Amino acid sequence: MTKITTENYVPEARKAIKNPVLQKALADLQNRFGRGTAECYRRLPEGPDLRLKAHEIRMKTIENLDVVLETLAANIRKNGGHVYFAKDSQAAVNYCLKVARQHQVKHVVKGKSMVSEEIGLNDALVDAGIEVSETDLGEYIIQLAAETPSHIIAPAIHKTRHDVGSLFAEKLDIPYEDDPPKLTWIARKALRQKFLAADMGTSGCNIACAETGHITTVSNEGNIRMSTTLPKVHMAFMGMERVAARLEDHDILLRLLCRGAAAQNMATYVSYIGGPRQADQADGPREFHLVILDNGRSRILADPEFREMLCCIRCAACLNVCPVYAKIGGHSYGYAYTGPVGAVVTPLLVGINRAKDLCQGETLCGACQVACAVNIDLPRMLLALREKLAEGDPAWQVNPADRKERLLWQAWSWIIRNRSVYDLALRLAAVGQKLMPQRNGMIRRLPPPVNGWTQGRDLKPLANQSFIRRWKKGL
Repeated sequence: MTKITTENYVPEARKAIKNPVLQKALADLQNRFGRGTAECYRRLPEGPDLRLKAHEIRMKTIENLDVVLETLAANIRKNGGHVYFAKDSQAAVNYCLKVARQHQVKHVVKGKSMVSEEIGLNDALVDAGIEVSETDLGEYIIQLAAETPSHIIAPAIHKTRHDVGSLFAEKLDIPYEDDPPKLTWIARKALRQKFLAADMGTSGCNIACAETGHITTVSNEGNIRMSTTLPKVHMAFMGMERVAARLEDHDILLRLLCRGAAAQNMATYVSYIGGPRQADQADGPREFHLVILDNGRSRILADPEFREMLCCIRCAACLNVCPVYAKIGGHSYGYAYTGPVGAVVTPLLVGINRAKDLCQGETLCGACQVACAVNIDLPRMLLALREKLAEGDPAWQVNPADRKERLLWQAWSWIIRNRSVYDLALRLAAVGQKLMPQRNGMIRRLPPPVNGWTQGRDLKPLANQSFIRRWKKGL
């Protein structure tokens, strides 16, 4: 099972903020992709409003997900493939291990997959005595470093070429080299041997199409195709929501996915995979398996307040504009999904109380929705999660996160609804603030329990007279 460390959000974020290499890498990423994606949306033949149509498509699919998934499974089986519906992470892992044992698999080559990160597939295979090799260059670097991805599409964004050079020298027993093209060639040479020796290939699924019975993988590296065609067995993993009903819908989502992910009109490698190779085909796996994972998604589907989250196609556009992610990176989130999407979906999957810092750490600036390829209202759901943390929710087993904070806000609500009490509070605060440490006319530090506000910023003091008092005096 994958390791969940959402409780370490605050200390990990503090470490990330102090990391100059990470700060520069994240700034460069957002400058390149964040702005480029907006321009790509603008240049769409249908214009940026295609995102609104995509949202309607996704919601309609989600609301009819049972029928759409049954159609997908039936068509894949018709093409000779196998489909397994996994209730949770353990069921998905167990199915993969079962198939691996049947084929006496010793070595697996793995295409990039966030779902496999979610279920902890690599560790499970290694524990079963099976060698696993990541084949995406970024994921390969991360695997050698024994780390987790820090971005959905750029997993090694926190590594410099010098870091990678030192890592390759240590792990591959070669002379140090820090020239990017040469490092890529070194990785290609090492991975080529893995591809030739592999008994099984695994991959994710960017979008599946129920009408045609195929899954689609999107990549800017050709390695994923070698993972899905060279080994005798190919097993793909997809979250149960990652499906389009019709090929026409699939086309719209694919175009928006590529723009949202990397500001491209189309990714370099797009593959449609519908089953094992046929008798008249020269290459492809002898067996194709699709694992459709629930792992808490049914619970999200059943809640009208959060159902919209299942529209997400994991393009990472929200990460590329989020001011919070731009400072703390992906490792702070403590789970496979990071940035604004992680701040919503992770609490829903692992527990709202357990991952409370993620949804409370976002700014609610709305940039994520503006960038989202399918126009998901992430700020609304972030607020809904915060409400549950404040009030509690038996349906989601949420206990109020901080009863003292709740009482404080209740007191504030009562004060601002009573004019005379509010005026008195302002006058007392104006007097009391003079006792606070100040610098250049700004308050440097507030007392508990509101001292958190001034840990990283100074606070402008209250005016000596309120606007209402000045108005009444005719000032």
